[in-house]
Amino acid sequence: MTTFVDRVELHVAAGNGGHGCASVHREKFKPLGGPDGGNGGRGGDVILVVDQSVTTLLEYHHSPHRKATNGKPGEGGNRSGKDGSDLVLTVPDGTVVLDAKGNVLADLVGEGTTYIAAQGGRGGLGNAALASARRKAPGFALLGEPGQTGDVVLELKTVADVALVGFPSAGKSSLISVLSAAKPKIADYPFTTLVPNLGVVTAGATVYTIADVPGLIPGASQGKGLGLEFLRHVERCSVLVHVLDTATLESERDPLTDLDVIEAELREYGGLEDRPRIVVLNKVDIPDGQDLADMIRPDLEARGYRIFEVSAVSRHGLKELSFALAGIVAEARAAKPKQEATRIVIRPKAVDDAGFTVTLEEDGLYRVRGEKPERWVRQTDFNNDEAVGYLADRLNRLGVEDELMKAGARAGDGVAIGSEDDAVVFDWEPSMAAGAEMLGRRGEDHRLEAPRPAAQRRRDRDAERDEAEREFDEFNPF
Repeated sequence: MTTFVDRVELHVAAGNGGHGCASVHREKFKPLGGPDGGNGGRGGDVILVVDQSVTTLLEYHHSPHRKATNGKPGEGGNRSGKDGSDLVLTVPDGTVVLDAKGNVLADLVGEGTTYIAAQGGRGGLGNAALASARRKAPGFALLGEPGQTGDVVLELKTVADVALVGFPSAGKSSLISVLSAAKPKIADYPFTTLVPNLGVVTAGATVYTIADVPGLIPGASQGKGLGLEFLRHVERCSVLVHVLDTATLESERDPLTDLDVIEAELREYGGLEDRPRIVVLNKVDIPDGQDLADMIRPDLEARGYRIFEVSAVSRHGLKELSFALAGIVAEARAAKPKQEATRIVIRPKAVDDAGFTVTLEEDGLYRVRGEKPERWVRQTDFNNDEAVGYLADRLNRLGVEDELMKAGARAGDGVAIGSEDDAVVFDWEPSMAAGAEMLGRRGEDHRLEAPRPAAQRRRDRDAERDEAEREFDEFNPF
């Protein structure tokens, strides 16, 4: 038997970027042909996509761990690594994506709607891409960036125009079975319906969906019974239909009390106050049911409810109810604002935004946070002295050392780049500028260049001053 699952916790991991390659071109009579290491491939993303044919999150309940493939490393001969394949996960229409704290990340409504749950890591640059007029033979490459990992919660909120609510065995399943082609399980005992049933109804020119929400009971909004699990499925509806049983055999219950209880639970759940209500008095084909319907009708009309007397067995009043619901749905659709064209919002950075921050923590550690320095650290091979020196050059040009000095850092003070969980910690030496300048000749190999005239040397120095090292993003559009 198929199990209905409408809430799962998904553990997603995007693919890691491939490492760049450090390689030197070699051929006969040309032993130093220059760097030819290719870039690493991008890691695959984990993407959620709405598919109308999917109706449950059962697949992710059984296998909640999902990972995209990694990018391939670069190779010599300027061969870039292959990008990792994206992992596409199909979800039902109306799926809400939340983080571990319950914050809404995305609301996926409509066929084909997508959301990137985890971004793949960037591929590392090979030494061919790192070569410049000054650094003609880099002996290092950048590492691939790790892909994003994390946990997301998927909640399914049924996309329906009409929601049938009421006590167990009020006749909701029978009603939806005769209004549409849906074939729900029907019986005369409580909690027959264990999953929301969806049906499509055609009334004139209007086609709408109707959902049978499993039975609500007192305390449902606090988790009693099955109500709390399925109350989320009425959030998107345009109209609420109270199905009242006028032929109940329980002496302690009556239709008016049932209505008050269900309304109290909806009010406690919240967010449904603006939805129009219709009251359906069901099972009027039974003599006692018709008598009770005649008795409570004046009271319901006094409360302002629109009332329909129906019978799922004899099909009495179903046509009037179907067209009345179609009219309300059509009005609700017309009242919704038309979707505007997607606008691109550009938020330029402030002119004084350095792209990183330096803070002094209570333990005397200086912490550097920022997208660029943290990314550069992740992509540095600390087993390669030349790569470490390249990182020092980049941080120095970004202004990290100047900010450390302004913050009061002194020689030997601890400096951490990154978050507390994933940081590189080192003892800071204020001579970094001089050292970086001295090591600015990293990657040079004088065997690759002929003597230069003085004028050429001056032009090269001017070019070096203006170049300021091409940024990482210029080489890697991902």
